[in-house]
Amino acid sequence: MKVLLVLLLPLMGAVSCTNSTPQARIAENPGRFALLSEREKRLVEQGQVDRGMSMRGVSLAWGDPSRRYSGSRSGRSTERWVYSGSRPVVTNTFIAGYGWGGYGRFPQGACVGTGRFGYGCRSIDFGLGPQIDYVPEDRATVLFVNGRVESWERKQ
Repeated sequence: MKVLLVLLLPLMGAVSCTNSTPQARIAENPGRFALLSEREKRLVEQGQVDRGMSMRGVSLAWGDPSRRYSGSRSGRSTERWVYSGSRPVVTNTFIAGYGWGGYGRFPQGACVGTGRFGYGCRSIDFGLGPQIDYVPEDRATVLFVNGRVESWERKQ
């Protein structure tokens, strides 16, 4: 069982990290693609969104949104799709500290101030190097009015 889990984890990670392209979404949903107009088909194949497109066309071109908001404007139903991602932020760090370390059993006398079972070594720790954090950000939005694209924005 453990061997199976060890083999499946990297495979699951690789599958979940694959980027979805318009061509992959078209291949997964040929029936939905066939229902689009010729103009929408051309836009979807290029991964583009334009005014007047249907929700179906946008989902094939850009994929499923991260968030959806519904509302109303001048008596017409609206829906806003937000596409989010993350960007890396690299910082250089220096960490210095003094504390208790040494979890586990050590031979008597191996650490200063150890207890009866050899726990509790005092240590001085230093660390220097880059740290990468991922900051969430909105990458694009699409505003639909009565099920058709009214406007869209994409981060440059």
